[in-house]
Amino acid sequence: MSQQDSSLQAQNPISSAQNSVENAHNAVSHALSHPTAQTEVEALNAIEQANNALVQLNDQSDRPEVQQANEALDEEVNRLNNLQ
Repeated sequence: MSQQDSSLQAQNPISSAQNSVENAHNAVSHALSHPTAQTEVEALNAIEQANNALVQLNDQSDRPEVQQANEALDEEVNRLNNLQ
């Protein structure tokens, strides 16, 4: 992938939100495998960032990829709630 392609993807708000949801997934997985107060806070912060990214897509909320990202984030919230 060229540098230009990476730049274009980084400017796409949907891709950015999807990346935030993936980061939340990774943080929740880490919190579940290494349950400490710090990893829980990191997971909560990642979930909040992903949620903020998705909220900014409110005008595109009917797009399938945005709906899928919202569902994935809900799943991560549920996974983290099982830890707490």
